[in-house]
Amino acid sequence: MANLRTAMDSTFWDLNVSSPRNLEGSARSIPGEPLPLDGARASRVLRIQQLSLLGNGFPLGIIPSYGPTAHKELGSFALQTLLLKPAISNWWLGLIGQFRPKKLISSIKAEFSSGDEFELPGFKDVAKHILDKSLYSLGLCSQLALTPSASIMLSTEGHAGFSIFLLKWASLIRDRSIDYRTYRLPNHDITLEAAWPELFIDHKGQYWDVPESISLDLSSLVSESGLRYRFGLHKNSGHPQALNANNGEAPLALMPGLCAKAAFSYEKSQDFWRQKQKLEDIKVKTDKGWFWRPSYDVRLREPHSAISGIIGGTCAAWFGGRKSLVPAASREDEDISLNAKKRSPLSADLFGSACYTYQHGNFRKLYGDLTRIDARLDICSASAFARRVLNGLKRSSVNSAENPVSSPRLNLIFQQQVAGPIVFRVDSRVLLDSSSGRHGPHVEDFIYSLSYSLRLLESGKVVAWYSPKRKEGMIELRLFEF
Repeated sequence: MANLRTAMDSTFWDLNVSSPRNLEGSARSIPGEPLPLDGARASRVLRIQQLSLLGNGFPLGIIPSYGPTAHKELGSFALQTLLLKPAISNWWLGLIGQFRPKKLISSIKAEFSSGDEFELPGFKDVAKHILDKSLYSLGLCSQLALTPSASIMLSTEGHAGFSIFLLKWASLIRDRSIDYRTYRLPNHDITLEAAWPELFIDHKGQYWDVPESISLDLSSLVSESGLRYRFGLHKNSGHPQALNANNGEAPLALMPGLCAKAAFSYEKSQDFWRQKQKLEDIKVKTDKGWFWRPSYDVRLREPHSAISGIIGGTCAAWFGGRKSLVPAASREDEDISLNAKKRSPLSADLFGSACYTYQHGNFRKLYGDLTRIDARLDICSASAFARRVLNGLKRSSVNSAENPVSSPRLNLIFQQQVAGPIVFRVDSRVLLDSSSGRHGPHVEDFIYSLSYSLRLLESGKVVAWYSPKRKEGMIELRLFEF
């Protein structure tokens, strides 16, 4: 079923969205905004690990990606590869290289066109363009496993020619049992992350750089009862910078300050019907004997029809950065604007999602064995939605752009098997509102993707996706993304 946990995860600062904007392959979703599409959520596998595995299936280990940059002369098309990957039992290191060929091709083409008819450009002229530093980017990532459930990761990347440098540090203690002196926390994740700067993306597809972002989170795993909770501290420093076209107003959640936040959720699902997988279903008899043929993806092995839902609440306290006028900088034109909105020092809210899922097929045969539809209704802010309903009853004019979470959204996911392990998927988000001069509900965002499921990984696949709204696309390795 569609990922219900996004409802609570999106209220914190560590929900990753896939993006070719940096070598890490992801940007952070902004709290207090509409939930990102399920198809846009970044892989749980680190980008450097993805390149290590994907390189085995691509010529010369080179993986393409597509995404516009602030410097248009570099073009949108990029090629990535893993240059180094030394590793020992509990430590590994990887070096990513990226090359953007458009500027090089344009420069060499200009050399040919500017010379005489019978005069070819010299070797030095061509070498000068090839060695142009602005064409290349490097990313370094290292991870050290302290224990089977605790690790430390350090990553940095630099874009030569434009003085863009990023440093990121993360420490994760995951699952089962965590001992701190006399304390024991079973079934919890503790994450400490810091980045200078951190890249965020809003629901309009606009990118923001926050000079310093530090987070400490404690989250529980989902219990059998469906209850989950989470606590976190987050600190922003410096003024957000817009990396592409924007309205000059930075999101309030990215403004400088320290935030303490707590959230809880309760989720429940109920099957209308489900066809359980039996042992004889995955045994196939041929002329050469019996063979084991499980589903291409264990998460898609049972046809069913089900309904599920999640409801929860958040409360937050902000310290510092409460001024009503806050400058927001733009990296493109260096213009400075003033944000006249005021952030409340204390806030509390409710959220909820309801989802219906229908699946036909077991995803084992070569053709026609998977058709799946997920429809999820999201209410990101119960208080904003209630105010909107009351204003509608009073027939007062309200601009939904002032609070994008005041309107409910319907997320639709359609998946269809093409052939064997290849699946075509469309993720769309429908805004149930008549904003932006449009009448009635309209499609706010959508993503196309084509995936190749890897049966040996049980629930792993190679995904190639494209977002028309963001004009971005990339190839990823995803594991257990449900």
